[in-house]
Amino acid sequence: MSLQQKAYAWIGSPVGVSLMDGTGTSGILCSVQGGSIYLIEYLYHTQFATKHYAFNQIRDIYPFPQCPQPQVLYQAKPIY
Repeated sequence: MSLQQKAYAWIGSPVGVSLMDGTGTSGILCSVQGGSIYLIEYLYHTQFATKHYAFNQIRDIYPFPQCPQPQVLYQAKPIY
C-alpha cells in the first residue's frame, strides 16, 4: 500500500510517522492535502499543534496498535 493510500485510510486515527531523517512523530492524522499530511500533535500542558509533513519527508506511516485487553484474574475464595 502506498503512503498516500495509508494516509487516506487512517484519517482520524492515531498514527506513528517515520521520517526520512531518522526521527519520528505521532499524533492523530487530520487530513491529506497538497502532497502533505496534517497531524495534530501534543506539545505540553493543554497545547496541541497541527503540523504538516510532505510525503517526500515520510519513510512510512503506521497505525497505532489496539490496546491489549486486561487479563481478568479470579481469586479463589478461601475454604473454611
